[in-house]
Amino acid sequence: MIGVLWSSGDTALAISVAILLTLSGFFAMAETALTRTNKSRARSLRDQGRRGAKALVALTESPERFLNPLLLLILVCQLVSATMVGVLAGHLFGAAGVFVATALEVVIIFVAFEAIPKNYAVQHQDEAALLSAPVVGRLLAFAPIRLLSGVLLTVADAVIRMVGGAGSTSRMTESEILAMADVAHEDLAIASDERNFIHSVIEFGDTIVREVMVPRIDIVDVAAGATVRAALDLAIETGRSRIPVLGEGVDDVVGMVNLRHLARLVANGQGDELVDVHMGEASFVPETKRVASLLNEIRNSKVHLFVVVDEYGGTAGLVTLEDVLEELVGEITDESDPSVDEIDEDRTIEEGIELSGRLNIDDANEEFGLALEKDGWDTVGGLVLDLAGGVPEVGDVYATHHYRLTVMRMEGRRIETVLVEPRADDPDES
Repeated sequence: MIGVLWSSGDTALAISVAILLTLSGFFAMAETALTRTNKSRARSLRDQGRRGAKALVALTESPERFLNPLLLLILVCQLVSATMVGVLAGHLFGAAGVFVATALEVVIIFVAFEAIPKNYAVQHQDEAALLSAPVVGRLLAFAPIRLLSGVLLTVADAVIRMVGGAGSTSRMTESEILAMADVAHEDLAIASDERNFIHSVIEFGDTIVREVMVPRIDIVDVAAGATVRAALDLAIETGRSRIPVLGEGVDDVVGMVNLRHLARLVANGQGDELVDVHMGEASFVPETKRVASLLNEIRNSKVHLFVVVDEYGGTAGLVTLEDVLEELVGEITDESDPSVDEIDEDRTIEEGIELSGRLNIDDANEEFGLALEKDGWDTVGGLVLDLAGGVPEVGDVYATHHYRLTVMRMEGRRIETVLVEPRADDPDES
């Protein structure tokens, strides 16, 4: 019966349906692969010399250019093929054939020309994107498709403005870059040190001088009326290469001397002369200045030590090139740095962790997986002072939302060591 009814026209319809469904599957694969590929990945493939990568880079620069035409082509291929199948089935089997063919086509289109191509694109993203990008690029260069794409973009932008305000382009954020670094580390694509360095670089731009400076209380200084020999002895004793010179007090920094200059003066027999005769000019920087901006200033001015001033013009601390670089690469120690007790990296917070009161809260949270609050203070000691409402004593215990903080060691009014333990009655845990 089918052989009798089958005609050359039916053959043409069947071939057309097969071609349209194949194109539909290819365009579905292209849509998934291209929308999942970002600019950075496309440029990486181009740098590797992969075939089709140049076309891929061009498409990822403007995703909106290819998305609407692809969706339209998928829709056209599926609708036209469905219509042709209906015509062919009606001709061969009548009304019942149309119903059965429609049901079968829904299943076939979904499985063979939607699910399989899109899953392939998800599992083989690079290969699918590189394969489809040149074809899609040529389609977009075709005048009718280019014209249609422009019309679709205009309509889509108009609708978006009506329902969602002004359109905006998708840009990669800092949090996405940090998440990518974490994923790359989990996938063993980069080492732990490389991941930490990426985090440091991203966070570097948001860090201000106050967070990295040597605080006022730790400043090693010399009076303007001191002798060169006394200043040299102080520099050698404390391991400082540069020392600020004070006038009437710590808020009156009048100059700066460095170790090499002082040693040269003493060698020339000028050790009994006063420091203020030979001091250099001091450089100042506000405590709210961005560290990244300060690094550029250091490079341009060749000054490696700045006096940090607060909003009232008083001395808040000192910041050096080493302080800035440590924000990027971690702690830098040399033979002049005082030794510190090693922290057992295998010790967990459940056992309690002793932290320096001078430790930056961001660093403590990142290094030990804590969630200490930061609101108006920068260090662990600052947090304890805020909780205490005054100067605490050794043994005093304070509670935050998650932790018990015990003051373990004080030096004058400074909190030197704090024991951090989880609260037994943590609201989140209960």
